[in-house]
Amino acid sequence: MTERYLVVTADDLGASPGVNRGIAEAHSEGVLTSASLMVTGAAVEEAVALSRALPELAVGLHWDVVGEDECEFDTYDWDAVRAEFAAQLTRFRELMGRDPTHVDSHRHQHRRPQLRPVFRELVEPLGVPLRDDGRVHFVGDFYAQWEWGVSDLDKISVDAFVGLLRTRVHPGWTEISTHPGYRGAGYTPVYDAEREHEVRTLTDPRLREEIERLGIHLVSYADWPR
Repeated sequence: MTERYLVVTADDLGASPGVNRGIAEAHSEGVLTSASLMVTGAAVEEAVALSRALPELAVGLHWDVVGEDECEFDTYDWDAVRAEFAAQLTRFRELMGRDPTHVDSHRHQHRRPQLRPVFRELVEPLGVPLRDDGRVHFVGDFYAQWEWGVSDLDKISVDAFVGLLRTRVHPGWTEISTHPGYRGAGYTPVYDAEREHEVRTLTDPRLREEIERLGIHLVSYADWPR
């Protein structure tokens, strides 16, 4: 396969009204094509209503067992993992009225070595991509805190994103994950002020111009061949 297909995904849909607003803006005015719904989020119902007003935004499941408070969850307890996945998938279906277009997790919990095989088993019946399962090349470098708690806005600049387009989008399918949003009362994650900078980058017209210049197809996970 020589054609290149790019999915630009936002994590944390439903976490807060500010995150929802940033994701909506990055989709409506920028290059964001997909989002991952945190069914445990405080603003999840608002996010669902928002997604209905944005039918071109593909929405997947953002499995969450840690939140922003470092909740204790035994990821070695596979029965508990399966039960929690089932519960969050059921909640997603109740909210959205359908299956997710893709699956990932908050703070990449599913990518832990002990959980990778479990999640492959859990997601396989859905027939949708699981982040970093080998079918879609995953790029997580568009993130300002490569060192936890230390912010470098150059890593989420227009130049940084253009660099990823030029060097990390390979033949086949590629996903670039993002975290756009706006700050607001009641939601103070470690990765907070950086989200507004991501919104500005993702809505910069130079990104779409570069995607078109490179001949990359900008798609969403709703376009994944079932």
